[in-house]
Amino acid sequence: MHTLFSDGKAEPEEYIAAAVSSGFNEIGFSEHLNLFRENQEWCMDPGNTHVYIKRIKDLSKKEKTIAIRIGLEVDYYPGGEKNIYDFLSRFDFDYVIGSVHYFGDTTVDSSADFYAGKDIDALYKSYFDLLFEALGSGLFDILGHADLVRIFNYKPSFNPEYLYRELAARLSRHDIAFEINTNGRNRVLGDFYPDRRFLHLFRKQNVPVCVNSDAHFPARIGQYFDEAYQLLKEAGYTEMCTFRNRERYMFPTDFSGI
Repeated sequence: MHTLFSDGKAEPEEYIAAAVSSGFNEIGFSEHLNLFRENQEWCMDPGNTHVYIKRIKDLSKKEKTIAIRIGLEVDYYPGGEKNIYDFLSRFDFDYVIGSVHYFGDTTVDSSADFYAGKDIDALYKSYFDLLFEALGSGLFDILGHADLVRIFNYKPSFNPEYLYRELAARLSRHDIAFEINTNGRNRVLGDFYPDRRFLHLFRKQNVPVCVNSDAHFPARIGQYFDEAYQLLKEAGYTEMCTFRNRERYMFPTDFSGI
């Protein structure tokens, strides 16, 4: 979930109220953070991290009906690993999501114009290479919206299954979870990240999974979760993960009622 601390559209209290109303027993805030680009409206100012943590901790102490976790969604940059590590080591988070938005000097999700005139096949391969580097960094607990490069529905001419097979293998090797991100349904793509066709590859490698709404509005908390649960059930998943103090906890999930 993203609040006014980054590119969300409401205060944290409004997200908590919406989650309680929807019957959730645990939620996590995950503000965008980028240490390598200044003055980005969609990212939290790194200098506000202490304020962010205190705000969520104070709300967590007051709220008795739901567990509240504190995390970040951190942009990965090749060569920036030490900077990211040093920054994260200063704070106590429950989890850190690693994501790749930038490809060179531009984000892959800012505009469809980014894709104009580009070799989409080469772009896909290079984007996945960045994901592989991020996974090898040891910085993250969860890989966020693994194939964000799909956002504007540009597709490679080849079958990308081998890329997802390698992604699953590397997630398993580095013991990192992935998310089913339901917010892709609200974008041009009109579907979840990662590509639902390849979820069975992640299950085959026993890669831990969580379902995240990537909500930028309180009304989108838990959006499309039933559909995501159905996909996990069909892929053979029987448990999901949650995090506390950078430790992963698995809980059985029978997806009853799906």
